[in-house]
Amino acid sequence: MKLTIERLGHLGDGIAPGPVFVPMALPGEVVEDDVANGRMASPKIVEPSPHRVKPSCPHYRACGGCALMHASDDFVAGWKVDVVQTALAAQGLEAPFRPVMTSAPQSRRRATLAGRRTKKGALVGFHGRASGTIVEVPSCRLLHPDLMATLPYLADVTMLGASRKGELALTVTQTEGGTDLAVSGGKPLEQSLFSDLAQLAEQADLARLTWDGEPVANRRPAAQRFGQAVVVPPAGAFLQATADGEAVLVAAVREAVGDASRIADLFAGSGTFALPLAEQAEVHAVEGDAAMLAALDAGWRRATGLHRVTTETRDLFRRPLMPDELKRFDAIVIDPPRAGAEAQTQELAAARVPVIVAVSCNPVTFARDARLLTGVGYSIDWVQVVDQFRWSTHVELVARFAL
Repeated sequence: MKLTIERLGHLGDGIAPGPVFVPMALPGEVVEDDVANGRMASPKIVEPSPHRVKPSCPHYRACGGCALMHASDDFVAGWKVDVVQTALAAQGLEAPFRPVMTSAPQSRRRATLAGRRTKKGALVGFHGRASGTIVEVPSCRLLHPDLMATLPYLADVTMLGASRKGELALTVTQTEGGTDLAVSGGKPLEQSLFSDLAQLAEQADLARLTWDGEPVANRRPAAQRFGQAVVVPPAGAFLQATADGEAVLVAAVREAVGDASRIADLFAGSGTFALPLAEQAEVHAVEGDAAMLAALDAGWRRATGLHRVTTETRDLFRRPLMPDELKRFDAIVIDPPRAGAEAQTQELAAARVPVIVAVSCNPVTFARDARLLTGVGYSIDWVQVVDQFRWSTHVELVARFAL
């Protein structure tokens, strides 16, 4: 059967009329293969798109870590803008867009790999495309070289700590002190395993190693620099995927708040935005994870030259800040998880704070929440798409709302 691809789906598959889902196909391409259960498993590209490029990674066909390496950078950037525009249009909205910033290859500083024991040793890598198979990635084009250097040791960790049928989640993060490794899904941390892991942390020169939340080795501070402050986030805590992506997000947020002197940072994490903003304003950081806020507070107290930063541990989904609490701020920065922040946005709309800066990793929930704000008179001044997850379908953005 020959089909013409009409568009890309949200997971990066081409979609032909039917619908028929076609992996690694681009809009406008003519593809040919048998179709089963609405899917063309191994398509032959009969007429390729001018945007098609040769994938730069030898693991691409099997590995599920990337989805769009067969498309040009310009195409992917345009598609990601279109994803956000389409989400806004579904809410009856439109906005000016700035040029997309795309992170460089081999710049990912945080990733979670899978580890599993085998009869001959251990497998460590990303899950295969649409499967639970683990694909080893010794020539990965995503990960920073510092993280790539830990792959042999991750195999050793898997041999030591994975059960026969279990799978480890191995979160590796590049820090100022070296690689931070947080492992989950392993065997109970008995004394012999603890000793072996501590020795391995020494051999691998890890900054920190934790096992299902339990500290095993803390050889150097697993520190991150947020503006002028140095912070040691909890093991496995959220961190922007690339350093240059974070820099663009922070610069956009700084620009958006302008000369505001009192700022609230909602879903503040360990201080990605709150601490750089404290160089120019007083900041109130609100976050549901007490450990992340404690790291933020410690970083602020050690830094010099920052304005006052206060912290509040609060579940903003169940107990959003109310209008009387919000009205004392000149600007609000809000960076919720993928679910968005509908309840909190409703209170922001009622409070009518002059400037709201939304950071989002989900265009659909961003657009839903944007509709709440524009419905009470806010305008969307601009949207900046930031592509930290190169070659993936993941989209991040910053947007400025003003009355």
